[in-house]
Amino acid sequence: MTVVLQAKEWRALERAHGARVDAATASYRARREDGRKHPVEDFLFTYYAHRPAALRRWHPGAGVVLRGAAGDERAGWRFYRSAGPDVGLDGDRFLEDRGSTVRFIRALLGHTLERPAHLGCFGLHEWAMVYRLPKEQVRHADWPLRLGSAGTDAVVETHQVRCSHFDAYRFFTPAAQPLNARLPTRDSQITMEQPGCLHAGMDCYKWAYKLTPAVPSDLVADCFDLAREARVLDMRAAPYDLSELGYDPVRIETPAGKTAYVEAQRGLSRRSQELRRRLVAVCDDLLAEGQDQDRTPTTAVRERLPPAG
Repeated sequence: MTVVLQAKEWRALERAHGARVDAATASYRARREDGRKHPVEDFLFTYYAHRPAALRRWHPGAGVVLRGAAGDERAGWRFYRSAGPDVGLDGDRFLEDRGSTVRFIRALLGHTLERPAHLGCFGLHEWAMVYRLPKEQVRHADWPLRLGSAGTDAVVETHQVRCSHFDAYRFFTPAAQPLNARLPTRDSQITMEQPGCLHAGMDCYKWAYKLTPAVPSDLVADCFDLAREARVLDMRAAPYDLSELGYDPVRIETPAGKTAYVEAQRGLSRRSQELRRRLVAVCDDLLAEGQDQDRTPTTAVRERLPPAG
């Protein structure tokens, strides 16, 4: 069984999603026109390979049929199929092409969901990325270090760096890598990733768009919103002075700053876990669909049913 949305319903959802994404990406798109860089927000479109136009494209997700969409451009989009006047996701073709991705994401997020959040890393990964670097090699060299080079190095040397996220660790300077209490690798990602990690939370956005168009766009947008908030905390706790951009520093080198960081980290961790649950439900729906074409909609689909009446 599937959920069928009438044209009036899905067109309204499509317009609302477009407006939401337009508002969220307006400043980035304006800067791109002018060629201006932003050390905080650009990360969401440079590190993550999902452009505003792709984020703006609305998808209802698996298990949903759009009534009367056969004449719409989406009928020709990849992984969609038409049945008379209706259009929906071709789950079989999606799994044929992306099955290994679905299974990897399901395993990674499922294992992360089961682990307790380890808090108190204090965002030192950003400090380890500039440790003992000459100024011209610093990633955001246009922005000064709050404590200067020597002060930044001292923070790294007087704290225990314990980053568990490979895609943060791999950007550590060569001098900083041996200082990390852990040795994350790509192969150990599934066994090491944990829900307190800001970057693991941000990556919910990556896993969501990698499952597009099987993931409903409201979930992708929710993941984007969390990634943006986590990125702000990440850079407020970083060694850079970004006060000119309106970002008050979280001074993790002080007791008060550490307390503020952990409190914000805890809130983001709880939210990231909820997003993981929703993404896992999508993966389970897809994998179950591949095994049983006649099942009734699972929770992930039923939650998107339009209200009665």
